[in-house]
Amino acid sequence: MKTIVIAGGGAAGFFAAINIAEKLPKARVIILEKSSKLLEKVRISGGGRCNVTHACFEPKQLVKFYPRGERELLSVFMQFSPTNTIQWFEKKGVKLKREKDGRMFPVSDNSETIVNCFLHAATQSGIEVQLHDGIERLHFNEADKTWKITSGNNKNISADAVVICTGSAVKPWQILNEIGCDIVPSVPSLFTFNTKDERLRNLAGVSLKTASVEIKNLKLKETGPMLITHWGLSGPAILRLSAWGARKLNECGYKFEIVIDFSGLGLNEVQQQLENFKTNNPKKQISTHSFFDIPERLWQQIIPLEIQEKKWADLSKKDLIKISESIAVAKFQITGKSTFKDEFVTAGGVSLKQIDFKTMQAKQFPNLYFAGEVLDIDAITGGFNFQAAWSTAWVASEAISKNFK
Repeated sequence: MKTIVIAGGGAAGFFAAINIAEKLPKARVIILEKSSKLLEKVRISGGGRCNVTHACFEPKQLVKFYPRGERELLSVFMQFSPTNTIQWFEKKGVKLKREKDGRMFPVSDNSETIVNCFLHAATQSGIEVQLHDGIERLHFNEADKTWKITSGNNKNISADAVVICTGSAVKPWQILNEIGCDIVPSVPSLFTFNTKDERLRNLAGVSLKTASVEIKNLKLKETGPMLITHWGLSGPAILRLSAWGARKLNECGYKFEIVIDFSGLGLNEVQQQLENFKTNNPKKQISTHSFFDIPERLWQQIIPLEIQEKKWADLSKKDLIKISESIAVAKFQITGKSTFKDEFVTAGGVSLKQIDFKTMQAKQFPNLYFAGEVLDIDAITGGFNFQAAWSTAWVASEAISKNFK
């Protein structure tokens, strides 16, 4: 009987274990989980709804959502795409639904649906789940070509293959580093921006459908929905910037300047529209009419105070330029970051140069596989990180099943 050990009881770990057990029904499949909880990120993702994947079905387009791993994931997504994810869950009795922005959730809108699906499938397949029992030591035995594992409970396990799915936990990275794996240092990837700017005071909860946010010195720019929080700024446009700029923003200590275009249209277009409005509505007051879908409360705080009480007919050309710049090139100093909800995503992990992405096997070690966030792969928010977990886990399971059949 072949023994396959899965390190980590999270999304990638369970997906790998279930697929291996179903493809190799005579094998012994063991999940080692160092904590007392299983599938914790699955439970909390998407506000407790579990953003399973994203409705981007073309691999060449899908990889563009990954700041780290774009090139490597192409062959992985060619083997197992969001289409395959949807089909996999439907075969398990879990239907997914698509929302307007492309995110996909279980129709129940409850992450427990996904958790229960995995737990049931694991039980049905005879997978052994051992809690409070992570990997403490990993050693390859050249004599019999097996992996010797010392677990947290001082158990010694001999495995024909090992799949590492331990996410961004530091200790497993140290263990991997000890056997010769290169580890890229970890930095936060998805986070919100903190600012104490008075223009955003008491505006928590105010959102914009479309705003452009730019970090000019890093040549980073994103356009999309934006949300004002108690601490500063969040929403898709901010989170995408945080992902693409993860390492550079870490290097500058999360202190930098951003330029916001609250209209998303650009300075010239904003100025032209304001001039047209002035011509057609000369008697209206500045403060009582917001533009470009900018919420009125925000409009009243970003427009210079000395201009607000004027009527449009009384605006000088200099006044119009001031309003335009306040809308389209508003500068804010960012003083720090905050974790996005409870979804802590990192950039960093096992170097991608060491992995054969056709099989997810380590190039320098036989029968040592990797899946999920333990790799230096991460994506923007929207279901992409889970899709990388499902796809890499499935590719590893396919390679292992072919190897041992």
